[in-house]
Parts: sequence; structure tokens; C-alpha cells
Amino acid sequence: MISGTACKTPFNQLPDFVQGDVVSNRYDGITNDLLTGGLGASGLASTTAPVFDDALNPTPQELRTLAIYNNYRALVDTVPGGGYGDFFGPQVDSGGEGLIPGEEYLAYMTVEGSDVPVTVMVQVPDSFDPRQACMITAPSSGSRGIYGAIGTAGEWGLKKGCAVVYTDKGTGTGSHNLATNAAQRIDGTLSRADEPVQFRADLDDEARGDFDAAWPDRFAYKHAHSRVNPEADWGRHVLQSIEFGYYILNEKFGQETGNSRKVMKLKPNNTLVIASSVSNGGGASVRAAELDESGLIDGVAVSEPNVNPQVDTSFTIRQGDGEPLAGHSRSLLDYTTALAVYQGCANIAPEIRDEAPLNVLNDPSIAENICNSLANKGLVTGATTDERATEALRILNTELGIQPEQNLLAPVHFALSVAQGISATYANAYGKAGVEDRVCEISFAATGEGGAVTQLSDAREAALFSESNGIPPSAGVNLVYDAAEGQPTNLAVSASPSSSQQDYGLDALLCLRGLAVGADVVTGAPLTGLAADMADRIAGGIEEVRASGNLQGKPTVFVTGRADAILPINHTSRPYFGLNQRVEGSASNLRYYEILNAHHLDVLNGFPGLPERYVPLHHYYFQALDLVWANLADKQALPPSQVVRTVPRGDGAPPLSEANLTPISPDPEAGDRIVFSDDQVQIPD
Repeated sequence: MISGTACKTPFNQLPDFVQGDVVSNRYDGITNDLLTGGLGASGLASTTAPVFDDALNPTPQELRTLAIYNNYRALVDTVPGGGYGDFFGPQVDSGGEGLIPGEEYLAYMTVEGSDVPVTVMVQVPDSFDPRQACMITAPSSGSRGIYGAIGTAGEWGLKKGCAVVYTDKGTGTGSHNLATNAAQRIDGTLSRADEPVQFRADLDDEARGDFDAAWPDRFAYKHAHSRVNPEADWGRHVLQSIEFGYYILNEKFGQETGNSRKVMKLKPNNTLVIASSVSNGGGASVRAAELDESGLIDGVAVSEPNVNPQVDTSFTIRQGDGEPLAGHSRSLLDYTTALAVYQGCANIAPEIRDEAPLNVLNDPSIAENICNSLANKGLVTGATTDERATEALRILNTELGIQPEQNLLAPVHFALSVAQGISATYANAYGKAGVEDRVCEISFAATGEGGAVTQLSDAREAALFSESNGIPPSAGVNLVYDAAEGQPTNLAVSASPSSSQQDYGLDALLCLRGLAVGADVVTGAPLTGLAADMADRIAGGIEEVRASGNLQGKPTVFVTGRADAILPINHTSRPYFGLNQRVEGSASNLRYYEILNAHHLDVLNGFPGLPERYVPLHHYYFQALDLVWANLADKQALPPSQVVRTVPRGDGAPPLSEANLTPISPDPEAGDRIVFSDDQVQIPD
């Protein structure tokens, strides 16, 4: 097995980190397939989701199809004119509906030191040629389940004829209904029995009953409540998925012998392996490359990776003629809790309130309440709401180093509770908290009228495997502020005790921010008691996930949108590039391409106000894979790091064309090159 980083198990033997049985299914590419769940390209593009014959008892295959549909569409813009079917999509370069026949293998695995199940999956298309063997890693983005990277690394790899190895990274959709004890099997069906499931909270029946009596109808989630810090092991999860992939390939293609084990045919010296995926999945593959001491990975191609670089103050970041930024490399929890606290007020800053697409999803009266609460606590200045909102926006852009290009996108993310959900989940995960800890008095439950806690409907619960993204609010399970004024209430419509007005539970968000920075945000005083202990645990958890910047010379491509409003580039891709230059120097093979007019969630480009402004980063992610493949297979040099100046579609958003998608240049102009010089990452405007 992989212990730390070294591979010890022969590639023709089932690794001992695999727990239980390996489940396999064959898909013929006609009635069902690996990539589209039998829906085909047109089915994935349809706004009508597949339905279950029996809403309360969906079959494993029905759950799988809906999971593929939702996970694909969560990351890829499938709206006509946005590039789907022209530049990307199952049908591109494949013809027809793009159905891909092959075999799929599912199992649970664990990492050393933890018994929390991690789902791993291998897809082997019929087009796989063992004489030209290749493997692509596809750890899930976000906190998604096992099909979370199906439309990104999955699509590219399967269409290339490669085996694709997936993992949910110990996050995934594993939910535990604490009222009924229902949890999800590996195939998504629900079970209350004592059998292997994706996740159950570490509570015996008596403790679970006591918790449910005090806090009825709550859910525990694997990412938040497994009492481990799964992100610390994301790299190991990816390395183990590769080892599992070799086992499956050798079982399928290895030569028969007289015993039960096949002679190993496929191994690292005859198989091209690219570590890939996007967002959290991309970060996991980067961490795997850093940990890879066994030569399992040949190259890396990732998009908008969630990397938390080790803090190195010996270099700065400078864009154009702007001020150098020394305060880079803030942790995910640091900048995300800042967005959760200040963005609700910043949404109504005069410069963005009417300009930001989909800002109408935010209630301006609640935004004003948030501004008032922040002002009353001395966290923003200004005599008027406009001045306070402008100050909140300034804090994010200037003090926190969050790129101003994200300002038009941040309001819709706030409306979708992105920062709020990430803050709650990661505070729990980094602190290795249990569901009973209710960190900052936030819990997870369905809510109804007035935001009051209610039971999740049986039909919604039956579909959680297929509809949840693993991080509430999602699929009917919301963030609940248990200390809200009046009663436990959906955080989004809750009133803080300190203000008695609807302010998106600002007291709870300030609590999370305090845990992230290790001090009372309002007074600046050190935390005490349980809060101080949790903050220390969280700080330790954050240190566990810091990336080293050492890619061991592997050919690597990062593509990131400058307008990323979820993973700000001054704290992720840009400082990682600088750290890598510090660590590897002239031996570095990392290339960083920063894409203008691109952001984190391409799916939003299908909504009003966005297609005019933004191009799909997904296109450049596929380009990153193409470039790394060409480097490894054909010895083509990787283009230098550069800013890519795309062309927005403009008024009326005519169909996306090649004119909008400026190519990555093999020889960019000097004014477009990203360089590390004089202790500085230098980014052209």
C-alpha cells in the first residue's frame, strides 16, 4: 500500500487499502455508457433531468444516471452558444451522442491512520489500448461525490482512450440522517442497517438519540463531520487511486498464470499518467505530484486548483504597475470567512450593485442590515449605507488581496451561499470536529417556512447521492443557525442575537472568521476556552494541507481565470507559481496560464448577464491536458507562462467562436509573459 508516498503493493495484487468488494459494471455504449449515463450529449444538455420510476426507491443505475447529469452540468456550461458541442462535450471529436462503452469498477479504500471510507472508481473504455496505455486521475471537484469530475478529467480521458481513476477524496455526498440513521451505500441507495456505507457519524445509538432529542432532524456530512481532515490526505487518495487503477488494468489485461494472480503487464514504465481535475480535485492532484516518490505520475494538468501554498514572504506578487502584494498565500478558510462576513454588505456597493449579474438574488434589505451590523461592531466605517458597502468592498480587495475582477461575480456566489457553506464545512474539517460540536452553533438540516427546521422529504433524501454536492446548502439540506433570534433558523434568513435583525446570521459568520484568524474579530482579543481550543485545532489542520511547491520537475500546467470569485488567485495559483520557482528554480517545469474574462464556475455563463462578459475556462483546461499530453507523448515543449487575452462575446452574446478563445501562445509577447524575477511573481495587466 501507499504509506506516506512509497508504493509497496505489486500492481497485480489488490492493494490492502481497498476495503470490501470491488463492484464492477459493464456499459455497452448503447443503452448506457461511462461518460453520459446513457443520456448522450443531448440528454446532458436537456434542462429536463432524468427521473426515477419510484421516487422513494430509486435503483442504483437511476441514481448513477442522475448523478452524472447533475455533476456534469454543475461544472460545464451546456447552454447553446456557450461552446458545448463545438469546443467541448461528449460529441466533440466523437460524433453522434458521444456514448462511451467500457467497464466501471467501484470500491472503498482507506488511508493509513483513518477508517473513514473513501470511494475510488476506475473507468476503462473499450478504446483503451494496453500497448499505448494511459491513465488520467479525476479526483472530485468541491466536495462532490465519485462522479464529481465526470465532465472534466473524465470526459477528456475517456475520449482519449485512457483509463480514468476517480476518488471522492474523503469528502463526497456521504450524509447521515441522525433522526433515522439512514446513510448511503456506495451505489447511493439508503441503508439503516449495520453495513458498509459512505459515512456515519461517530455516535453510538444512545448518543445519536440524545443529539436528535436536543437538535431534531439534523444531518451529519462526511467532509464536515468525519473527525478527520480529509484534505490533508487528498494527495494520498489520488496516489492510491492510481495504484488501484493499475490493479484493475492488470486484472483486465495481464497475462494468465497458474495461480490466482496475473503477470503484471501495465506499470509506470509503460503507462502515461497525468494527474488532473479542477478546483479541489486539481489541488488534490497537485498534492499527489508533490508526494509522489514512486514515479506514479508523469505530468500534471489542472484548472483553478485549490492549493494552499506554504507561506513564503521572501517574494511578492505584482500585477502590472500595481503595488506589490506581500500578504499572499492566505488559507482557504481565511479568505473564505472574510467573503462570508463582508460580501453580503459589499453586494450593494454603488460600483457593483446594479452592474453585477444576478445580484437581484440578494435581498438589499438584508444587505443593508449586514452593513449596519458591521458598522455597529466597528468593522466598517461610513455614515451611510453606500459608504459602508464601499468600505466592505475595499476591505476585500485591498486588505484581503482579493482580485477586483471577482467583484461582479461575488454577489451571485453569496446568494448561493458558497463562502458560507465552505466556511462552515472547512472549519469543522480542519478542527476535526464531530457533528455534536455544532461549531459556531451551525448545524445541517432541511428548513421550511420562515427558515424553521423541518424533516427532509423522503424523496429528497432518496436522491441525495445524485443531487447533493457534499457541502450544504445543497439538495434541500441547509445551514442552520441554532442560536438565531427566536429559534434555530436557516442561516440565510436568520437574525443574529446581537442585532435582532435579519443579517444572514452575521454573529455565526463572525464566529467562523474568529476561528480562522485566532482572535475575536470585533474586539481583537484572544479567544478563550473551547473557542481557543478549536481555533488551535483549525490552525493545525490548515498547516496539514499546505502545499510544498515541489513538483519534482514534473511537466505541469495550471490554468486559472483571473475573475475567480471562489479561489482568489493571489492566494492560490499565483503564489504557488512563485513558491515553485523558489523551491525548484531552473528545474521547474510548471507553466501558469492566467485567462482573462474567465472565472471558477462556467455553468454560470448560461445565465443572464454573464455570457456577454465571460468565456469558458473549461476550454483552456482541455488545452492544458492537450499540452501536457503533447509534452509527454511527443516531446513538444510547454509554452511559457503567460496571460491569455480572451475576447468576450459582447452585447447579445453571439455564439462562442474561435475569435473569442485566444490560443495559448508557444511564443508569447514580452508584455504577456508571466515571470518570476527579482523575488517577485510579475503578472502583466
